[in-house]
Order: sequence, then structure tokens, then C-alpha cells
Amino acid sequence: MNLEEYKGVYVFAQQVDNEISSIAFELLGKAKDLAKDLNTEVTAVLVGSGIKGLADQLAEYGADKVIVVDDPELKDYRTEPYAHALSSVINKYKPEIMLVGATAIGRDLGPRVSARVATGLTADCTVLEIGDFPLQAVPGQEQLHNQLLMTRPAFGGNTIATIACPYNRPQMATVRAGVMQKIDPIKGAKAVVEEFNPGFTPDNKYVEILDIVKAVTETVDIMDAKILVSGGRGVGSPENFKILEELAEVLGGTVSCSRAVVDSGWKPKDLQVGQTGKTVRPNVYFAIGISGAIQHVAGMEESDIIVAINKDADAPIFDVADYGVVGDLNKIVPKLTAALKAEIAAAQ
Repeated sequence: MNLEEYKGVYVFAQQVDNEISSIAFELLGKAKDLAKDLNTEVTAVLVGSGIKGLADQLAEYGADKVIVVDDPELKDYRTEPYAHALSSVINKYKPEIMLVGATAIGRDLGPRVSARVATGLTADCTVLEIGDFPLQAVPGQEQLHNQLLMTRPAFGGNTIATIACPYNRPQMATVRAGVMQKIDPIKGAKAVVEEFNPGFTPDNKYVEILDIVKAVTETVDIMDAKILVSGGRGVGSPENFKILEELAEVLGGTVSCSRAVVDSGWKPKDLQVGQTGKTVRPNVYFAIGISGAIQHVAGMEESDIIVAINKDADAPIFDVADYGVVGDLNKIVPKLTAALKAEIAAAQ
């Protein structure tokens, strides 16, 4: 493998029902940073049917070029045709870096594509940067420069691993939603669009979709919330979440929770924050009755302001909190809600 042939930072721009997923814009934002360090360009790979018109949206969020793979066989996501599409793009255009969102689709697609193009894949990354590998020079071993350093939680979140793929290309990673920042859209931006179709011949690996049933939910996506009031096992019971809901209502926020709450059946998984839930970065995050295990902190530590309420003064959550209150949440939260109501009423 001639590594010098591989150039550019590529992003798989996931779309569903001809609507680009937010993770694609997040990855483009990070791709811009990586491309700047490597003095190269950002290319989005758009796969689907009747999707060429979406290219300008990708340009607005940082794509210099968009490769469009458009075919009726790609109308709905299926593993085989999508894996064929993306691996064919990689084999033809030879990107140095290939980023895929760690969504349900990306977690299925990424490993299959990496196997087909004979490279490695680092899954569920939370940090990406360009640097040297090994991180520290080792006597007798060449230190390679301008490598993609991919960082992810390991061993259940108890340690952080930084991984590189120095001898194969592309360097591939799936990236958790919510951990990378979108750029401010560049209105009117246009990308160079190139259409590519490797040809699709259905075979016995092509799944036939008989029906698509869309789930209907009234649950707010906590990743979009500006204020989150999050409860843990310390809240005590599902009924006791009412006091958190009252606080969230006053603040115009949304209730979320820890894994322990989901495991207990008190709240649905859609509301879970943490390594095995969703990564959030609201303006204000209330951690109420949450001890602050590293798995939970990994999903909310980028919040602008973190307020912790816990009766245990030694709880790890206080290590990451901007403001902390030690005491009984059953007394503190209702008093806080009442005080905020009074402030709002006075301001009106």
C-alpha cells in the first residue's frame, strides 16, 4: 500500500428519507479542523437515491467537494449496497481519513467497509486530532507524523485509549453523535459535485425490505436541549421525578437521566445521558442525585455550566460541577423551583 496516494479528509454524510442527519454536519466541522492541519480538503460522500439536491447543505457546513452516489438500490439503507457504494468510493478516490457517524447505520456500515478496503477502524471515538505516533518517541522506533489520533473510552469507560492506524489507509473512525461541533453555516456556499456510480447488481446478500414502520414518539431529543435536568438513582423513585419535571418546566428545559434510572425502568433509554446513552452539551446541565461515574460524565462534561445536587459531599460529580449543593434533593429542588418561579413572576 502506497500511503502517499491517499489524500483528503472524507465524511460519510448520512441521510435518511432525503434529510441529512445532524451527525454529518458535526463530522464536517471536525473534518475542517483535521484538513487544516493536513493542508488538504474536505469531501462529503452522499449515498442514496434522488439526493443530489442535498449537496449544497453539505457545502454550507464545510464540504469543499461532494461525491454523490445515486442509485435506486440506495433508496433505503441496506448493508450490502451501501457497503459496496462507500468501499468503491474509497478504492477509487483514496482518502487519507474516512469519518463515519457512530449511529445505528454507521455502526453497521463502518466495520464492513473497513474490512473490504483492508484497513483498521476505531469505533465510538470522542476525540480526533492530528499528531505524532507513538505519542512519545521510542528509542529505535520511527515516530510518524501527521497521524490521525483517535481517542475513545475503553474497558467500560474506566480508561481512555488513543489509537492510530499508521500503516494502512484510510484511517477510519466512527464518531459519537454530539461530541463534535458544527461550524456556523456558510450561507450560499457551493461545493464541487462529482457523481460516481460503481454499479449495483442485486444478489442473495441484498436484503429485501418488505415494510418500514416508523416509531412515533413524543420524547424530546435531549441532544438538542439547551437546559437539561438530569436525575440519577438518588432521585429514589420514578414518582419522585415529578420534582425534576417541575424544575425543567420552569426553566424551559428537558428531563434526562442516568443509566441506573433506565436500568430500573423509570425512564426510557432515549433520555439516557452517558457513554452508553447520548452525549449532550447543553448550556446548563443539572445533575441531581447522580454520583458522577466516569461513564455518565463522558456524556455531559462538555456542558457549558454543570450544577450538581447530591447528599454525598464526596460524590465524583462535584469534581466536574461548576456549582455544587450538598443536601437532600427532595428539599433543595422544590425550593429552587419555587425561587425561580418567584423570580420569573417578579420579572414579568
